[in-house]
Amino acid sequence: MSADGTRADGRGIVVAIDGPSGSGKSSVSRAVARRLGTAYLDTGAMYRAATWWCLEEGVDLADQAAVAAAVDVMPLVMGIDPAAPTVHVDGTDVGEAIRTTEISTAVSVVATNLAVRAELRRLQRVIIAAESAAVASTSSASSESAGPSFSGGRGIVAEGRDITTVVAPDADVRILLTASEEARLARRSLEVHGAADAAAVEATKDQVLRRDRDDSTVSQFHVAADGVVTVDSSDLDFEQTIQAVLDVVAQATATTAAGGEGTAR
Repeated sequence: MSADGTRADGRGIVVAIDGPSGSGKSSVSRAVARRLGTAYLDTGAMYRAATWWCLEEGVDLADQAAVAAAVDVMPLVMGIDPAAPTVHVDGTDVGEAIRTTEISTAVSVVATNLAVRAELRRLQRVIIAAESAAVASTSSASSESAGPSFSGGRGIVAEGRDITTVVAPDADVRILLTASEEARLARRSLEVHGAADAAAVEATKDQVLRRDRDDSTVSQFHVAADGVVTVDSSDLDFEQTIQAVLDVVAQATATTAAGGEGTAR
């Protein structure tokens, strides 16, 4: 792999990051993508968008077949610029709408639908493939198109629940970003409530822990799979966590360039 992140075959780097709620994977992954000059894909936002779409269309989330059918035709476009990632469904910017409590409460029902997971994983692979191929640059990637590429083939940082094991098991760098339950709850309460006192943490606990528990029935994101590097951010601040991830990327890049397999592969 060359100094600019491209592989010997000219393809861009793929960094896959998994982790539980509150581990910081979204904000850290965006920052890492910006510093590497790659695209950024928030796969969790895709499940949130699917939930929004089903509710908007009046689909009963308990009807798994109906939910899967709705997601199959969902007109989703993921903006993958790490400086300003966007999510559009049927031309509507749903970036704020998918972060509401209503969506956060309902998303696990959609995310644990196996047919939905299969379809969204397919779309995720299409975007990842487009960004790791050396093709012309554009500003966003459609869920239905393998190109052109936002990063111009420099690569992508993709984060979510099962990116390292199912979506991109052959990624150049695979990381499990985790943190203690206490740290994760404090971070999420700060994000949602603007405070991390006992009351705020308690108000956040069900959303974080229940969602992790529900999602763990269909994906593994608490324990690193074989070949996945664990980065524990419990005692790290934001900048230190970014650097820890970049260090793993640098190590994998250096190892690959030297002709090795890469410890993060």
